[in-house]
Amino acid sequence: MKIENVADLRVLVETARRGSLTAASRELGVTPAAASAMLKRLEALLGARLFERSTRAMRLTVEGQTLLDYANRALELLEEGEAQLLDTGARLIGTLRISVPSDLARSVLLPWFDEFLALNPGVQISLSVSDRLADVMRDSMDLALRYGDLVDSRLVARPLASTRRVLCASPAYLARRGAPQAPEDLVKHNCLTFHLNGRRYVSWRFERGGEWTEVRISGDRGADDAALAHQWALAGVGLTYKSELDLVHDLASGALVRLLPEWDGEHYPLNAILPSNRFLPARVRAMVDFLAAKFEELAARRA
Repeated sequence: MKIENVADLRVLVETARRGSLTAASRELGVTPAAASAMLKRLEALLGARLFERSTRAMRLTVEGQTLLDYANRALELLEEGEAQLLDTGARLIGTLRISVPSDLARSVLLPWFDEFLALNPGVQISLSVSDRLADVMRDSMDLALRYGDLVDSRLVARPLASTRRVLCASPAYLARRGAPQAPEDLVKHNCLTFHLNGRRYVSWRFERGGEWTEVRISGDRGADDAALAHQWALAGVGLTYKSELDLVHDLASGALVRLLPEWDGEHYPLNAILPSNRFLPARVRAMVDFLAAKFEELAARRA
């Protein structure tokens, strides 16, 4: 069994989008009877009801919603392929579904995404902003940006940046509490925690001369959104230990001050995570190349 008629998928997509077969048929330039026949043919082929029908509207079933997600992606790929062949400008089109870490999105990525959309007006971006480790295959993501080394062999990773964690605080906090002189001093400070891979990150590690020191810290604030630890540090309530990429602008402006500069924080690579068993659309390749260039520029400025 396979779906052979792309027009049937278009009926599904437009009916879901517009709420009725009549509106869908008008958009597609066919009669309501023809649109109804296409939808019934698709349901018969799949052996599943795709819509709950009523006199007022048509509501997607669970099966219909599942197929709709894939139908949208299939039609986007076909449209993109046509554009690549027919458009001499090789225009990019379609929706980019991207999962990104919370703090990196707010601190660095949002203006870059604006720039990419300005350069590619046929592209839309659907962002999932979370520190949760997204399953790019299960969650139907085109791309995920994640810190740390890749552990899932089903996926492929393209390195985007190499960074380390940095210990820092605001000038207001340091004026009130003083600066730690060694990692062991952190037990005397209010350390702002966040969740890492679903667990509260409370063991901070530092390296000097090849020797590692680990300190178990505590504080009066913690969150499952690492961006909050950043904001609390800016507000002067404690210390944070995060990727330098997340903090780069505030460190440069002096809003945050790097502490223990003679100690290196943990290495924290940033990768673009891609599903290995799925065709890579041109818009995804373009976004990864764009981000790689942006991170390279940022690294050059930092150097």
